[in-house]
Amino acid sequence: MLVYLNGEYIPHAEARISVDDRGFLFADGVYEVVRVYEGRPFLMTEHLERMAHGLRELRIAFDDVASLGDIAARLLDENDIRGDATIYFQITRGAAPRKHAFPADGTPPTVYVAAKPFAQHPDAFFHDGVAAITVPDNRWARCDIKSVSLLPNVLANQMAKEAGAFEALFVRDGVLLEGSHSNLFGVVDGTLVTYPRCNYILPGITRDLVLRIAGELGIPTREAPIFVDRFARIDELFLSGTTTEVMPIVRVDGKAVGSGRPGEITRRLQEAYRAAAHPKG
Repeated sequence: MLVYLNGEYIPHAEARISVDDRGFLFADGVYEVVRVYEGRPFLMTEHLERMAHGLRELRIAFDDVASLGDIAARLLDENDIRGDATIYFQITRGAAPRKHAFPADGTPPTVYVAAKPFAQHPDAFFHDGVAAITVPDNRWARCDIKSVSLLPNVLANQMAKEAGAFEALFVRDGVLLEGSHSNLFGVVDGTLVTYPRCNYILPGITRDLVLRIAGELGIPTREAPIFVDRFARIDELFLSGTTTEVMPIVRVDGKAVGSGRPGEITRRLQEAYRAAAHPKG
């Protein structure tokens, strides 16, 4: 399997970075994951725009984000990937002697891209729904940057795994924000609700698509808090994300969500999402 690293297409087993790379030492970098359906990257432009935002916010000097799409296309071709896949992009501030302050101007960033086949989650996850747990949100206050610094997310997701759940939902000040690797939607009294776009959540590409689809379907939407102490009012919950797509949550901390089955609005959004990801013609 070939990957791209700093201008070269090389076998994955031969890819090497410096031990002084700031991504390794400080988690000083950003990343993106793009889904590929039947050989076609989905929402590539939106993902690369978000990566460019993260690079600007972290002041990492890389001004050729648009070229990453061509690199991804070549990797899909070189590795003969024609079906479902993911493309992983990561850019760090580069390699330099270990100091907290930025390295000297002109230090080249480390640019890594890889593509690999993707095995979809079991159909039962989408048809029957999954379980989730809640955990305190102990992340930093710039969750809008898709940083490679993911330790709180890793620990939260491990807690979910140990609890037999699919996802961990972060709670801040009594409000459900998002999952460890997904955004979160609820349905309350027929209205689709998701936490407002801000620095406390990742501005999900799939989240934006779901909101757009909901508007097209005439589903009322509102960006507002979902309070944990009003759990009984929630009729439906679902996750959205590049690899989770639209995935129903039917239990949280052992309690049933609504009827304990995926709801009508979730089903409609699932169907519309799949139609968008698999256009005819």
